Amino acid sequence: MSTDGQRRSHWFDDDAGPVVRPYAMTRGRTTGAAQHRLDLIAVVVAEPHGDDPEGDHSLSPEHVDIVELCRDTPQSVVELAAELDLPIGVVRVLVGDLVTGEFVHVNRPVPPAELPDESILRDVIDGLRAL
Repeated sequence: MSTDGQRRSHWFDDDAGPVVRPYAMTRGRTTGAAQHRLDLIAVVVAEPHGDDPEGDHSLSPEHVDIVELCRDTPQSVVELAAELDLPIGVVRVLVGDLVTGEFVHVNRPVPPAELPDESILRDVIDGLRAL
């Protein structure tokens, strides 16, 4: 078999290197331990007095990366996925693990039903303009 034939038989892309399947990062799980759904725009914040994630050997390198990113600046779930180049589903599971371990907490967006009515906001703007 030629070198070209051997290159085509590899299960990974030579340029990208070995590929880790998403289910390997989540240990086959599709939902986090907390069983809560994280919105794409939910903001993940590192706990200020949380344990050092690098010292916890049950956490993967991706878990540690998420905590480190959120220590610098709170990040949305979608920002974490983009920064780490991971699927959203994987990030949701990993963040769920971190919430359970109290390394991070999540600030969820306000549901549209709880937002003030548009007419009230217009009245406030009109009142401010009248000043």
